[in-house]
Amino acid sequence: MPNILVIDDDTLMCNVFAQMIAQLGPEAYTAHTLRDGLALAIQTPMDIILLDVGLPDGNGLEEIPKFRKLTTQPDVIIITGQGDPNGAELAIKSGAWDYLQKPASLKAVTLAINRVLQYREEKLAKPHPISLKRDAIIGDSPEIAACLEQVAQCVHSEAPVLITGETGTGKELFADAIHQNSPRNDKNFVVVDCAALPNSLVESVLFGHEQGAFTGADRARTGLIEQAHKGTLFLDEVGELPLEMQGAFLRALQERKFRPIGSAQEKTSDFRLVAATNRNLEKMVANGQFREDLLFRLKAFNIELPPLRDRLCDLIPLSMHYVSVLCERQNIDIKGFSTDFFITLSAYEWKGNVRELLQVLAQAVATAHHETTLFPLHLPMNIRVHKARSSIEPQHSTVPPAQPAAAPTSDNQPEEMLQQSFREYREQAELRYLRDLLKQCRGNIKNACEFSGLSRSRLYGLMTKYDISRPDNV
Repeated sequence: MPNILVIDDDTLMCNVFAQMIAQLGPEAYTAHTLRDGLALAIQTPMDIILLDVGLPDGNGLEEIPKFRKLTTQPDVIIITGQGDPNGAELAIKSGAWDYLQKPASLKAVTLAINRVLQYREEKLAKPHPISLKRDAIIGDSPEIAACLEQVAQCVHSEAPVLITGETGTGKELFADAIHQNSPRNDKNFVVVDCAALPNSLVESVLFGHEQGAFTGADRARTGLIEQAHKGTLFLDEVGELPLEMQGAFLRALQERKFRPIGSAQEKTSDFRLVAATNRNLEKMVANGQFREDLLFRLKAFNIELPPLRDRLCDLIPLSMHYVSVLCERQNIDIKGFSTDFFITLSAYEWKGNVRELLQVLAQAVATAHHETTLFPLHLPMNIRVHKARSSIEPQHSTVPPAQPAAAPTSDNQPEEMLQQSFREYREQAELRYLRDLLKQCRGNIKNACEFSGLSRSRLYGLMTKYDISRPDNV
């Protein structure tokens, strides 16, 4: 039986929706704050969440990603009396199924719920997709699983794919996975690094040229578009493609025809296009730096890769895999890991994403040399410093009074004693909270962060401070 959770601070509204849900058949649950709703959704698998926006402890729109990342990936329907176009846009972009404005009729809410239930039932009824070839894509986090599901959806299509994400997130690996899992996998996978192409050579590199077409063209050259015939053309950093070339490439993409420089004859190429960028192409369109019609063509499928800081649970498999590869290349024994090695990695921000992680692991292996276990000591200094700083609670210094302090009375304790007493009380409260938090979340660090609102680095810092071991089932 499906489970539906209503989160609204209006008790009467919660009861109305709960009765309506019960008549439809699913089990209804209610909560009046985001904190209680998230705790309930962690304990009990939910299929749908009816979520208000203005709640006592926060904005429901901002919490949609937290609910969507839960194990069952519940679908969220926003029902709010604070409706506005910007809120509706944010809700949909954050992964909400629908955005309904109060007073929404019970018929409208019922229709939305039934559509979600139908969608989830059909999704579960589908046969499991064939296993993807993904040897180079390491990790099983929900974020990576969602991206791989998109890969599975697009591999049998001929529509262009645009892969977006920060530098170092693995865009070329996903482009290659799309090619390897497609019917074109026995043909060429042609990579074009648009950022590395001088403007004067872009046309020649893409379309090719005839002998004598320009000064220095001492022989004919086959363009990369032609080389990708029956295969896949991967345009990396497509946002760097010169504006004057975008129109010519758009025609080649639409018509599958192009003319090499100096040639009187057009050629054809049947290629599948995959493009990638770390830039905001919509903003570039608004600034006149990128053609809107080309962007429309590129975004038939859009896969947005998550930064490493949003999938820290993949740090262990990533580290184990790449350290194993590094040790094999250097012909040394495979190294083990201390628990605090991963705690230190998890506290870091990883602005360079997986690419930065690989560099850090390479340095750690080199520093450890023939030692059998990697410890935080083997990591670069900046990562160890970041971990140390994140585990320290900032303390406010006190300035000594200019005049001697007044003698203490029963109602006026010395300032030092008052501060010490408060720190002890706070530390005891923090320790109790952390133990109860990890117990309630069954040791799942990801769920603990979602429930408490703590970042992973802060949570790990507190665990280190109070000598709380990382649970074995995480």
